[in-house]
Amino acid sequence: MLSHEQIWGAIDRLAERHALTPSGLARRAGLDATSFNKSKRLSQDGRLRWPSTESIAKILDATGASLEQFLSFIRPAEPLTTAVVNGILPSGTSIPLIGFAQAGAGGFFDDGGFPAGQGWDMVEFPVAAAQRAGVYALEVQGESMLPLYRDGDILIVEPGAQIRRNDRVVVKTREGEVMAKVLLRQSAKSIELLSLNPEHPNRSFDLADVEWIARIIWASQ
Repeated sequence: MLSHEQIWGAIDRLAERHALTPSGLARRAGLDATSFNKSKRLSQDGRLRWPSTESIAKILDATGASLEQFLSFIRPAEPLTTAVVNGILPSGTSIPLIGFAQAGAGGFFDDGGFPAGQGWDMVEFPVAAAQRAGVYALEVQGESMLPLYRDGDILIVEPGAQIRRNDRVVVKTREGEVMAKVLLRQSAKSIELLSLNPEHPNRSFDLADVEWIARIIWASQ
């Protein structure tokens, strides 16, 4: 049985074969440019999203690839000695690392808050954690998140994960501000955030002003 990761991986490799990004492949096939973004591969509540057979047929037609060629891009699952077992990612796995200041500058994430582009620093995954596509690390810079997070602490975040009240989250606004807060309340139109540092005010944003929000699943202490 083919896995969610294998199918999406085959689409990524088909794009690479034709010197395209996943967005470029989608556009060539006449699809919405964000159809194959990593942010579209998981729903807001963390459920897996699969590409439709119609989308696959369109990218095959657009690239002239046959179904057999597409299937050749599907890599077999790794043996259990190195693969994710029961949803647990072995420690020692490298994941992308970026500082908060760089994150606010733009160019490192797609519209769902998933890593994009090249040139990331890497860090060893410090503990076993639930496997999700696009998990990465942010390095705290400055003292605005004291006393909970200190300068140099590492936050592991999971874009696309279901977020509930009182979860610790990282939020990036469309103006480029990146912050770690506690989610107090989220409605269809806005979010309210509790500041970790009592010297900083709580924040409220219209969702239209939020570029992405990701749940913090682990932090160095």
